[in-house]
Amino acid sequence: MSSNKKSSLTGYLPDILMAAAAPLIAYFVIRNLLTRLDPEAQQKEEARAKATAATRKLDAILTSKRRKSYSEYDSEDDDETDSRHRRPRIQDLNLNTYEQTIAMEVVAPEEIPVSFEDIGGLDSIIEELKESVIYPLTMPHLYAHSSSLLSAPSGVLLYGPPGCGKTMLAKALAHESGACFINLHISTLTEKWYGDSNKLVNAVFSLARKLQPSIVFIDEIDAVLGQRRSGEHEASGMVKAEFMTHWDGLASSTSSGTSDPQRICILGATNRIQDIDEAILRRMPKKFPVALPSAAQRHNIFSLILRGTKIDTANFDLDYLVRVSAGMSGSDIKEACRDAAMGPVREYIRRKKADGTLRSSKAVKAADVRGLRTEDFFGRGKGLRDLDTLDQTREEMNANVRSRVHTTEEESEEEDDEDDATTEVTTTTEEASERGSEAVFRDDKYRPRPTPPAAENRHERDPVVSR
Repeated sequence: MSSNKKSSLTGYLPDILMAAAAPLIAYFVIRNLLTRLDPEAQQKEEARAKATAATRKLDAILTSKRRKSYSEYDSEDDDETDSRHRRPRIQDLNLNTYEQTIAMEVVAPEEIPVSFEDIGGLDSIIEELKESVIYPLTMPHLYAHSSSLLSAPSGVLLYGPPGCGKTMLAKALAHESGACFINLHISTLTEKWYGDSNKLVNAVFSLARKLQPSIVFIDEIDAVLGQRRSGEHEASGMVKAEFMTHWDGLASSTSSGTSDPQRICILGATNRIQDIDEAILRRMPKKFPVALPSAAQRHNIFSLILRGTKIDTANFDLDYLVRVSAGMSGSDIKEACRDAAMGPVREYIRRKKADGTLRSSKAVKAADVRGLRTEDFFGRGKGLRDLDTLDQTREEMNANVRSRVHTTEEESEEEDDEDDATTEVTTTTEEASERGSEAVFRDDKYRPRPTPPAAENRHERDPVVSR
């Protein structure tokens, strides 16, 4: 009897196991099926991977900076000040989804291979950046006890012709200050869903507060925060308004739980300052014009770029290169030096080809390649630049850089004048229709006002300025 019961239970055991496993199997099958049918499954997986990478990246940055802050404040007596300015832990940040997206743009200062020593010809700007930006960000204890006015500016603008070192200055500023550097790109703030771009802008400032001291860098800021126009898309205007609202809060807000001002700086770079919205310019009180280098600055740039390069001193005239490079930017000079450095290498390759001894695997001795000569620059003597023309070009471009700050106001006045002239011509034309077409231009007062000569000259000199 007992054996029959055992055999019956043994017969039911597979059915019991199957009944227990069926819900689990159905769950995983349905889950896998829904995942495959979800059109955003891949995007969600990529978002999770980015969030994990951003968390690890921030953890490494904060750990490094926390160790540095401990070593800096160990000798201080004010323990309360020390704990207030030390970096938070990654567990205390509580980043949301949008902050994790912005966290991917954070760059550790140690990863930036540019310092102020690598920049030539901009010593005055570098010194002022140190005094007005770096010191308030890195040594707040020296400023907080004196006055609430002693703080870093909420915005800094670097403007000038292309290739003059604006982006390089921004990188060096982040490296020297040791602040968290948020390199904000336009694509990061662009989302397909309505309202997500505003949330990303909010995340930029909330993350900057959590990581302070921090610098938010926007290269080509005129493309992101350009002038607001009546015909632009509504979403673009909302992003600019959101940005300005949070930016205004930096000046009045304080760090959580303390009376210290927030150590956050918005840094922008552009070569079209006239395209930036006036409200944005007002929020960037420190403006540094980075103009084309003068003769002394070009001398420093050449010396800096050519350090470590083999020079044929008997056939090299640095002063001559400084003269013929008038009107060139720092980027142009670097490219000229790179092209000139290829001259001795080309000569060595041609000589070895002629001898039939050129081998790709054979090591090249430094003594076999001659040093750099003056003739290697600017076409190797195939036609030098007109010095007078280049000096005039440099002076004109520097004058344009100095005048672009006032261009917006001048253009608004000109538009008002043009509107008045259009109204006057329209009115007089209607009056003349009753008297005959000949009366329209019979008197000078019925003629439309010509464009002011100053405006014409300015636009001929600077075609970049948009009417």
